[in-house]
Amino acid sequence: MEPLAPDHPVNRPPSPCVNLCRMDPCTGWCQGCARTIAEITAWSKLSAAEREPIWAALPSRRSTTKKSHPLGQD
Repeated sequence: MEPLAPDHPVNRPPSPCVNLCRMDPCTGWCQGCARTIAEITAWSKLSAAEREPIWAALPSRRSTTKKSHPLGQD
């Protein structure tokens, strides 16, 4: 059996939160986890299937945030 990819749902942490909670006023995403306030507050109530599109959007959002705020600067 082949090992699962690191981003496979089974290998994911329970939440994308990295304890760097600061909202970007331009994007509306948390600078740490790249989720919106609505996604963050709903996270614990969402099913795995409902979380999947959010997980899928995070890499692109993080890339956008890094370009907007190099080195985490505002």
